[in-house]
Amino acid sequence: NSIVTRLFEGEPSHWVPSASLFLVESDMFLVAGRMMGHSFLHGGPRLSGLSPAVIHVLFGGSPETATVTLEDCPDLDIRQTISPVCPPIHKNRILEGESRLSDTQMERVQSLAYSWDLPCPTENNRKWLFEKLLPHAVLGRIARQIKQLRRGLKETPIWSLVTRRPDALPLLFPREEVSLCPQVVLQHITWPETDDGSDEDDDCSKETKWRLSGYLKQFIADATPPELKDMIKFWTGWENLPASLSVEIVHGNYPTAATCYETLRIPSRYRNYKSFTDDFLACISCTQTGFGLL
Repeated sequence: NSIVTRLFEGEPSHWVPSASLFLVESDMFLVAGRMMGHSFLHGGPRLSGLSPAVIHVLFGGSPETATVTLEDCPDLDIRQTISPVCPPIHKNRILEGESRLSDTQMERVQSLAYSWDLPCPTENNRKWLFEKLLPHAVLGRIARQIKQLRRGLKETPIWSLVTRRPDALPLLFPREEVSLCPQVVLQHITWPETDDGSDEDDDCSKETKWRLSGYLKQFIADATPPELKDMIKFWTGWENLPASLSVEIVHGNYPTAATCYETLRIPSRYRNYKSFTDDFLACISCTQTGFGLL
């Protein structure tokens, strides 16, 4: 359960499809494209932080006209190899002094350039070489992945929308994840009914519902941003906040979640806030290694 296969890699705002050959041959990016389209159409979570260069090519742009940055390269070894070849415009960020390549740097760049059928670097061609190495490192190695994503999106109605309305692209692929704060989370929650007209099959008293709801409200108010993120992922299966969240008070041993229905189920057995917090923190932390461990 601790092994996670990531379809996208890199850093926030610069996610790119994984270059894994196995994932391509398994048509995983085709499935991912379908999921993106259907999730958006049905009000579900969206993929945030995808590289603008990938979005540009995904929707018909040429790789030659894509704006690619070093941050878009998820392979740190390749990034470190390419960075010394950066033209002077990038020097204030990466290079110091005259930025002459050392023997080790020259050897690494030459090896990478030869493997991609490019000439060795010189003082005269380093800008041109950088402009060839970086796009290939980011886009050239994932051309098949992008094609599969495009095919998957085309199998959903979202494709016709974004091709006719390019201004909808930021809605489909937002730049950043919405930061979670207690006030925003609390506003999205539908709490258990506590009036006297509750369902006859519901044998939890209104005092129990008030107590457990109060525990959860206190936990959310005191939680750190990472804890809130883990809680939302445990609750819904995704880190992004949905339109609404539901809470149920049930009989059981530990907090559980029906992620498809965005419903958190809290056992009625807790009699103090500490025991609730200890169990709840343990449960939401299992999203790092897989559900069902508690």
